[in-house]
Amino acid sequence: MKKSRRTFIKTTVKAGTALAVVPGLNFSQENAPEVEVVNPRNRVPVSLIIDDSTTLVNLAYYGIPQFAEVFPENYKQNWRKLPREIPDSFVREFGEWAIENGVKGKYSVVPYPACTGWVSRFIPGWTEKELHDSLNLIREVILPNWDIHPEMVSHTRVIDIKTGRPFPQATPEYMENWEWSQNKSTDELAAYQAYALNILKEAGLPCEGLTTPGGYAGRNQDNLALGTLQAVRDVYGAEIPHYFRDLFTDKDKSVAPQVKFASGLESGDPKCVVSILGCTGDWFGGWDGLVPGDVNKFITADLQHGRMVDVIESGEPAIMVCHWPGIYFNGEKVGFTILKQIVQRLNQKYDHLIWMKLAEISRYWAAKELTTIEAGADSIRLKAPFATGNFTLKINAPLRHVQIKNRAPFKQVTKKTELNAHTFYSDRSETFLCFDLPKGTTEISI
Repeated sequence: MKKSRRTFIKTTVKAGTALAVVPGLNFSQENAPEVEVVNPRNRVPVSLIIDDSTTLVNLAYYGIPQFAEVFPENYKQNWRKLPREIPDSFVREFGEWAIENGVKGKYSVVPYPACTGWVSRFIPGWTEKELHDSLNLIREVILPNWDIHPEMVSHTRVIDIKTGRPFPQATPEYMENWEWSQNKSTDELAAYQAYALNILKEAGLPCEGLTTPGGYAGRNQDNLALGTLQAVRDVYGAEIPHYFRDLFTDKDKSVAPQVKFASGLESGDPKCVVSILGCTGDWFGGWDGLVPGDVNKFITADLQHGRMVDVIESGEPAIMVCHWPGIYFNGEKVGFTILKQIVQRLNQKYDHLIWMKLAEISRYWAAKELTTIEAGADSIRLKAPFATGNFTLKINAPLRHVQIKNRAPFKQVTKKTELNAHTFYSDRSETFLCFDLPKGTTEISI
């Protein structure tokens, strides 16, 4: 059902990196340091996933009656009292606030929202200029801090990609949220997802990943991952496709990104796909904009408790999940107010967070998981299939000098919180190095 839209899965890839000493190099094996890849800039990534957003259309208004046609006992909201539109004035207000406060994440643009019309062409009820202006607004105030995802094609009825029309059956087997995707092959899912991606491409929006609507492919996760890898690379040529499908809210569940189906790592065309995991429920304003949330579920007023506190203290990426109708909350902006309170409290408590888009987190984790490291007494050699920014190593020894071959020495900083690209911090027991990791081989003298 929509309200139980995410399932819970176990982490399949352990975060970390390979550590080895290579025979034949002039290293003292017994003195080789221990090297660990840590979070970018030794900070905890934070992000926000916004689902059910698109241009102009309030997906709750148009989606609820379609869900109710399939499950009438579960969808009894008075959808007629909801606004049919989430206005661009709110998009601007939200986007400018996010830029000012450094808040980043993912913003869905449902390509054919609840079968109302195509974001790349026209949506009945709005003029061509209104749609054009709405897309331009997304480029202006959303793209700087947010990845764009399709949330499949309509988020309601399954679309026949041969005709562009919804299938006529109003049953779970023909709804994107439920059964249709559970038995499809990699190629079938890839074709459907490519159809959605192509609409966004036609609309002039960039994309490196996708979001699943409701329970889409929850029992078909390998084909979902492989279909995402195939579709996003085919349509956009993205090097590291990613997707959001699952979230965990239990303390004992890891929410580290999962790097899946890596291949060709020794070739010029390495591949992988990253599953991004959320760490909260929608405790903002609900998916329909009718259920007020609670900021204290994220972080309490005394800054001591809440899901965000638990995850940040664990060191794993703390990625919140919300829905656009609940952020707007029918003009009352209940979810938006809660988000502002969360950011204010996080800023009060922590000085080591880093807001990141999902594509940035995915790229970092791919490099973190798949880069091999060879450590000796006076040198560290890395072999990276993927480049990433702010790559950070922790070394269990104090260092006085760090330099990448043929580059200027690293600048030493006096606080861990000052770590940035091409700097290092060292105390009596350990050292942190931060640098932009290029694809290929990097040798660091220490």
